Amino acid sequence: MITVTKKDLIELGYGTSFSADIIKKAKELMITKGHSYYESRKLDRVPREAVEEILGINFSDDNRSD
Repeated sequence: MITVTKKDLIELGYGTSFSADIIKKAKELMITKGHSYYESRKLDRVPREAVEEILGINFSDDNRSD
């Protein structure tokens, strides 16, 4: 599974607070899908697919940072 962090989103050009909001919404999305693992406050990585679903875009493999 490819994951995304707030730092990754900032590197893609999103603002700091918007990036944090995206991660928060992605965690909420994963929780509603039954993945209680994302309830952790310290967790700062979410699946790329969740971020893509929230933003309505698809990241190319060139944009990811592993």
